[in-house]
Amino acid sequence: MHILHVASEAYPYSRTGGLADVLGALPPELVRQGMAVSVLSPWYADLLGTPREIWRGGDLRLGELYQEGVRHLFLETPDFRRPGIYHPDDVRRFANWGRLALPVLTSAGVRFDVLHGHDWAAGLVAAHGSLHQLPSVFTIHNLQYQGRWNMAEGFPWTGLPDWLNTPLGAEFYGDINLMKAGLRFASHVTTVSPTYAREITTPEFGEGLDGLLRERLARGQLSGVINGLDQERWNPRTDPHVLPYGDMAGKQASISAVRQEFQLDDAPILSCVSRLAVQKGLDILLAALPRIVEKWNVVLLGSGDAQLEAAFSAWAQRSARVRHVTGMNESLSHRLYAGAHAFAMPSRFEPCGLSQMIALRYGTLPIARATGGLADTVPEDVGFVFGEPTPAAFLEALNRAERELADPDRWNARASRGLSMDFSWAGPAKRYIEIYQQVRGEANGPLSEAGLEVV
Repeated sequence: MHILHVASEAYPYSRTGGLADVLGALPPELVRQGMAVSVLSPWYADLLGTPREIWRGGDLRLGELYQEGVRHLFLETPDFRRPGIYHPDDVRRFANWGRLALPVLTSAGVRFDVLHGHDWAAGLVAAHGSLHQLPSVFTIHNLQYQGRWNMAEGFPWTGLPDWLNTPLGAEFYGDINLMKAGLRFASHVTTVSPTYAREITTPEFGEGLDGLLRERLARGQLSGVINGLDQERWNPRTDPHVLPYGDMAGKQASISAVRQEFQLDDAPILSCVSRLAVQKGLDILLAALPRIVEKWNVVLLGSGDAQLEAAFSAWAQRSARVRHVTGMNESLSHRLYAGAHAFAMPSRFEPCGLSQMIALRYGTLPIARATGGLADTVPEDVGFVFGEPTPAAFLEALNRAERELADPDRWNARASRGLSMDFSWAGPAKRYIEIYQQVRGEANGPLSEAGLEVV
């Protein structure tokens, strides 16, 4: 069976965040489990790699590169010849790109059995595939980002028939909504954790699409599949960025190294590697800081919301127990996962999350809100979870951690369980294969029968 993934970014060729990491890890695992796999993403002007051109038509071209047995395909349109990945006019850019994707693949002789689209930028590809009975899976990585534009201007970009310009189609409160297009017309919808799959069927988390998602769930067409983790990249036993260790005795050297690097006192270390955003609950962490620093050191790596960034930087200037490093720093992120006792993750919502898995792999115990993927991956006999998104609830969980830390044997037993947890892609890939087999059995056939033309 041949699977075609479609996404706006794919590691190692284009990346801004976790979506690219999924597209860099899941396809090779599917190959290892016997699938043929291709990945289609835009041919960006500053793509990390030089594709071999395999098709050209007018001002469009398609290129390919191979990585770990996966065929990466890159579609260039005039809109993607500027530097960078995302821009203010992305709805128009990805609508045009998505309208052209399947016709170009057909013209280039690319064949596959199941289409797997990821997030709103691939929603239109799934919608066009549905018009030609193409079996498809559509994965929500973050429902908050939907690809909306006013319908009068945006609908002509899509190439969809007029009868889909309704609330039963791709229309959403007077806008075109590319996320909704994928959710409405894919054969099966998945998201990146079982808990998040349930949460998005409620008004609190559904971002206005909960009714459609409840409908898909009632039909047995909504599933939650937890993301895996690149366990070679995130392995304290072989990590070149830290002093390697495989047990809690070895971890102490990493804690000492972070303490020395940031000139911290002997209080335990709470680290956080995160985008500074309200979604991530960083305002909760900020509000709790006066109490936290009474007994903990805090080291934060991340940028984002300007007010949060300024507030944490101000704390770092006036408190010897707070350190804040802005920007992205791959090596430092590894050191902070390895060199802390606990890891703060107070997210308001978290579709899956990888930071908690990384922290567990490094024996650093998460202080995490029980939402989305955090609820599915942080066992209560390992980490410390809390319910309400409030400073008081976070502090209560941190107090529980402090009591456990006072008993080294109990703390080390928890952390050792984290060190041994398996977050590989093998299980998620197996579940996706089951879904692919299901939708292929329900639909009418592969793209080779679609008869699409470039328009």
